[in-house]
Amino acid sequence: MKNILLKSVIIFVVMSCLNAQLAHWSGRILKLSAGQLGMLPTAVFFGSLIITVIASVTIVIFRRSYQSLWKSAVLFEILYLLMLLLSGVHPFIYFIEATNNHLIDLMLYINSIIVFLLMCIVDLLYHKILGSKIKN
Repeated sequence: MKNILLKSVIIFVVMSCLNAQLAHWSGRILKLSAGQLGMLPTAVFFGSLIITVIASVTIVIFRRSYQSLWKSAVLFEILYLLMLLLSGVHPFIYFIEATNNHLIDLMLYINSIIVFLLMCIVDLLYHKILGSKIKN
């Protein structure tokens, strides 16, 4: 793979945008008011951009270890989930105290897993397309 850093940054930005968009849609699906939803999508987006910078530096340092896109997606996912945990967003509190705020916390984790699975599917399709072009 040529220029893995550029491809990884693209993956990181796409994952950041998808996480922010899914956070916004989760608030809309739950019909939360603007006061309840607040700046959640924006905070998720900026937090994800900080993770993008950290993950990009990690890829530059350990360039030989990150030669596939799914490894970059795994790195982003681990850092994103770590950011959520460190910011006080716990996924299982909703099952103890069922409030909208705790449901949004749970939805952030579910959205993150959905985005990660989408990136894995995109990587799989990318390799299938490249494999068919090489055979031809």
